[in-house]
Amino acid sequence: MDGTVGAGGHAEAILQATAPGGRLLGCDRDQAALAVAGRRLAPFGERVLLRHADYRQLPDLLDELGLDAVSGILLDLGVSSLQLDDPERGFSFREDGPLDMRMDRTQAATAAALVNSLPADRLASILQRFGEEPRARRIAGAIARARAAAPITGTRALADLVSETIPERRGARIHPATRVFQALRIAVNAELDGLDRLLEEAAPRLLPGGRIAVIAFHSLEDRIVKNTLRGLTRRCLCPRDLPVCACGRPGLLRAVKSKAVRPSAAELEDNPRSRSARLRAYERLESAA
Repeated sequence: MDGTVGAGGHAEAILQATAPGGRLLGCDRDQAALAVAGRRLAPFGERVLLRHADYRQLPDLLDELGLDAVSGILLDLGVSSLQLDDPERGFSFREDGPLDMRMDRTQAATAAALVNSLPADRLASILQRFGEEPRARRIAGAIARARAAAPITGTRALADLVSETIPERRGARIHPATRVFQALRIAVNAELDGLDRLLEEAAPRLLPGGRIAVIAFHSLEDRIVKNTLRGLTRRCLCPRDLPVCACGRPGLLRAVKSKAVRPSAAELEDNPRSRSARLRAYERLESAA
């Protein structure tokens, strides 16, 4: 299962590696991405099934298809290059476009709606929580003053406003508006909601020896992934006040590597956007079957 199929790059590699009989279920919230993936994966024929769905619906999709378990689950979280490279989607401030940021364009709420309607304190809370922006209150105040004169509807307008409010520091690695755009994107798409629950529900649907791999791009989602999957390595039923486990009950998963895998120098040169990626992989234990 590829729960975030995007343009189909990972799915294509999986299908090649599992030839000739491996089958793949791919889903994505973005219908435009599904269309691209469909064209890319067409040569694999009936080995591929694509669905317009949120990855948090994966257990339901398995039930719908009558599948009890799968041999692998991949989640590549966050925004895709397809979305970043299209100014009309509003995810990037590199080129001007509408302040949209919806991964699923069938939903109503956009980033512009949040920016122009939320009270300043609520907006500051989003910037602090999802962007870890230390100057969130100052930025939210500036947004509130600016929108009182005219709605903020474009990516460039918002990025310029943030830059004027907190000028770029010498030697800074990121644009002043980077955290603001991340926070709004996460809020618009509710990206962190239910991620832990999905991992807890998906892991038991792995076959013994099957693996779940998750790629995260910022500390907020990576923390959820790390803590949730690590928690599934321990299934001890002993009383909390017992200093060591006496029941010996095995966990559901084991970590493939003790730490997250980071991109190599060669990967960074080939794909600079991978600089913040963290890959964590866990395997279903035979004894947990």
